[in-house]
Amino acid sequence: MDPYGENNLISPLHKKKASEDPAGQEKQKADSGTEHETGDVPKEPTPGGGQKPPEEPEDRVETLVDHLGDLRKQLIKSSIVFLFFLALVFSTLNFWFPYVVKGNDLVILGPLEVVKFYTSISATMALGLSLPFLIHFIWQFVKPGLEETEARFLGLYSPVMLLLFIFGVAFGYFIVNPLSYQFLIGLGAANFDVMISANEYVHFLIMTTIPLGLLFEMPVLALFLSSIGVLTSVSMKKVRKWSYLSLAIVSALITPPDFLSQLLVLIPMAGLYEASIYAVKKMEARNERMEDTTV
Repeated sequence: MDPYGENNLISPLHKKKASEDPAGQEKQKADSGTEHETGDVPKEPTPGGGQKPPEEPEDRVETLVDHLGDLRKQLIKSSIVFLFFLALVFSTLNFWFPYVVKGNDLVILGPLEVVKFYTSISATMALGLSLPFLIHFIWQFVKPGLEETEARFLGLYSPVMLLLFIFGVAFGYFIVNPLSYQFLIGLGAANFDVMISANEYVHFLIMTTIPLGLLFEMPVLALFLSSIGVLTSVSMKKVRKWSYLSLAIVSALITPPDFLSQLLVLIPMAGLYEASIYAVKKMEARNERMEDTTV
């Protein structure tokens, strides 16, 4: 602040300038009087000579709150649907039970194992039945934030994703699980009295079905990555050997530790990888034709 601004003091420089310029003297007095009347103090410049940063707009905060509110609504609806199917499956478990055990003789090693068995089966089946609704709720939440290409892609291929998941689970249930189960039981029966607990059986059943449903989504994932420019058919062909190696490792991790189960999973995975290359190549050719027609 100006030390000469108080008590109507004027610096010697101002006096000299005012004596040389009478008009300036009158202006100086007028300015001094105005400051005392209004009490305004000149604003100090911010460090660096720049202006103060603008405050964050309230629209951005409101938008974030709205997104969190939408996410909360979708999560609540998803939880309600899942709990509904969980109660439905648990109440009708005697109907599903023969399809789960497939006529195998199972033993219970403790009272809590009954609860674990029923809970695992009910939760897995409830998740499978509620999956279409969960996908729809997730789609409603992410759709406003997607670009037009991504939104159109997910809107078209969401039913395909569900069908591929069902095919993968069915492949594990009807092919991988029975063959690997009989192979392992026959291998153990040669030297041991085999007794299968309910908990171990349901864990084996889930391991040979649900991961396969997720792996069967590979073509749709490849098409999505291609649609946003991350993946091409040429790049997939170049890394084919490394992809097969990765698939072999994944199949070994998600299946029981026997060669037959891993081979049963690896063969369709290799076929799906080749199908993904073919689908991506077709998409690229279609996009090129569309660009040619627009030009």
